[in-house]
Amino acid sequence: MRQLARHREEIWLALEIGNSRLHWALFLGETLYSAWDTDYLPESVIQQLAECQTLNDLLEKIFPEGESLTNTLPLCPLLIASVVPSQTAIWQIYPNTRVITLDQLSLKGVYPTLGIDRALALWGAGKTWGFPMLVIDAGTALTFTAADSNQCLVGGAILPGLGLQFATLGQQTGQLPFVEIQNFQSLPPRFALNTTEAIQSGVIYTVLAGIKDFIEAWWDLFPDGKIVIKGGDRTLLLNYLQALYPEIAAGLVVEPNLIFWGMREIVMENKE
Repeated sequence: MRQLARHREEIWLALEIGNSRLHWALFLGETLYSAWDTDYLPESVIQQLAECQTLNDLLEKIFPEGESLTNTLPLCPLLIASVVPSQTAIWQIYPNTRVITLDQLSLKGVYPTLGIDRALALWGAGKTWGFPMLVIDAGTALTFTAADSNQCLVGGAILPGLGLQFATLGQQTGQLPFVEIQNFQSLPPRFALNTTEAIQSGVIYTVLAGIKDFIEAWWDLFPDGKIVIKGGDRTLLLNYLQALYPEIAAGLVVEPNLIFWGMREIVMENKE
């Protein structure tokens, strides 16, 4: 690992607890130093992390392999954004933890059950690229979340993501196979002649048509509106959109770290 700054107040950790993974970021002040993912950690491991005496000890347990630390630094603050309440409770045993909630964002017009992940991603995208802003999150759930030029929530939509749709068909039907999303190389034939490709066609083309429809509706409302896409399926969906709807794909910005940008905005606002 590159040399870390020695000033404790400039170093902080961000943790996004997603539906299926933990997403981490290490910040040096306003600069994103590194971002990585891990699986969920058992409570016993989290307890060990909470007992670490230095940042080095902590990062050696959660940072990707192949990195080495060069400094001995005290533990830094941990900011958490979570959509999994049971995980949120476990992580609060870590010292100097701050859980981010909706009331800490300056985004206007939010409703009480809006997911903090959607709100932070929208806020981070809008503050980085400007409003009006539409964020597409291609994760476990496929979500659309938008705000107007006054930084007020316009609204959005939620549907099952690609992996969840394939898993549901494989698990909830008697004859249909489970389709592995990681095996995809190119667009399937639209009119398939075997069951696996028929499932791929049905899910993929419908999802792509839905994304296209939402984007066109967004541009009808806000011709100068910007669009950023994130989430684990972002690259796959963007490649498909480039093949089918290149004019749509050309209007998208790809950024996996939107939630961390939103968390950074909160840190910056608190400093001010």
